[in-house]
Amino acid sequence: MIGNYPLHLMILVLLWGYIYTGWSLMGRLGMVSFGHGAFMGIGAYTVVMLWNHFGLSPWLGAPAALALTAAVALVIAYPCFRFKIVGHYFALVTLALSEVTRLVITAMRDVTGGSLGATPNGALTEGRSVAIGALQFSDKWVWLAIIFAFWLLGLWVWRLVDRGMGRLALQAISEDEEAAASIGIHVTRAKLQVTLVSALMTCTGGILYAQYQLYVNPDTVSGIAISLQMVFGVIAGGMFVMLGPTVGAAFTLLLAEGLRLAFGNKYPALDTTIYGAMLVLFIIFMPKGILGALLDLVRRPRRAS
Repeated sequence: MIGNYPLHLMILVLLWGYIYTGWSLMGRLGMVSFGHGAFMGIGAYTVVMLWNHFGLSPWLGAPAALALTAAVALVIAYPCFRFKIVGHYFALVTLALSEVTRLVITAMRDVTGGSLGATPNGALTEGRSVAIGALQFSDKWVWLAIIFAFWLLGLWVWRLVDRGMGRLALQAISEDEEAAASIGIHVTRAKLQVTLVSALMTCTGGILYAQYQLYVNPDTVSGIAISLQMVFGVIAGGMFVMLGPTVGAAFTLLLAEGLRLAFGNKYPALDTTIYGAMLVLFIIFMPKGILGALLDLVRRPRRAS
């Protein structure tokens, strides 16, 4: 029988694997975003605030969060793509979005709880382990099934994008936008489509995270730290392999848990510092990530033979 702690880790690996998969849809096609912490924060806080302050079920709050995320993504992405803001300039714009979202959540302390975070109103009572209307379940096996289904959905979306004509168009755009436009590719529309899919997947991950943890905090669901964690996880696992983001999720989670057990709360920013240092090392020495490098080792003897 699996204990609660290993089960909890499995749920988090699958959940972060789903979120990382959503980020990789953009990252692997040349659009490096540091703004996905904003989309995750919008998803988590919108559902919790609507439930706490207006009694609106998460089943209704989720569409509102997705609509708000889509609007924010369009407002930020459309001008960038329309005026050809690419590369590190695009990364800086999205970085600002992520940090502004965290600061707004913190500043609205009367509504959001500020830096102390917020807890969704409990719908589970003694003898009641399931509250479908509030999307709250005390049994972790229920959450494992739910998160596993979304993880499979994320892999299916990744596969659709990878095998679709849109991927070829976006690869051409990442190489040379002018040349891609000259052969009839609608550059802005193609980039907006994959950005919206990526943002909505990340928002959904934020909703699931808030409902599973029953606690949201601006530092754990938004801001540059979360965005950096996504970037590092995907690059570490393997950006160009379907299961790479999930491997990266397992790696980052085990790294964070290992540091927590080893050092406790003595060094609160230690994991972020190590993420940054290892990100540089992975980019230099292992650009295909852990899973990509392993697959290369497996294929090398076959190619030689």
